Amino acid sequence: MYSFGEYCIFDGKIKTHKLDLKYPICPIRNILSRFSDKWSLLILAVLYTGKTMRYGEIKKSLPDISQKILTSSLKNLEKYHLIKRKAYAEIPPRVEYSLTETGNSLIPSIQMLITWAENHFEEILRK
Repeated sequence: MYSFGEYCIFDGKIKTHKLDLKYPICPIRNILSRFSDKWSLLILAVLYTGKTMRYGEIKKSLPDISQKILTSSLKNLEKYHLIKRKAYAEIPPRVEYSLTETGNSLIPSIQMLITWAENHFEEILRK
């Protein structure tokens, strides 16, 4: 992999994702940072129901998320191929979201993190 600021060449293809220029091949900085904020992880967990969900259903599942953050997070998750968005040409417009194969492959790790958080919640908050 070769890095040029916002662009990198990986497997012969030019990608336009920003890389950490100091550590261009570090997975923690360059992969996990794309979905490790609290809202993205919660959206992925909500979508793990196995069914497609509309924007309003996701919003109801996360009542304390703002519309701006939800919209932004959904766009980023779609950009990184963790969720898919399907828009229907209907009136009123209908858009559905679901996990991609890549998103589904991430769920066991998210579930382990949730279990760890539940097991250590009080211990961590005490400190």
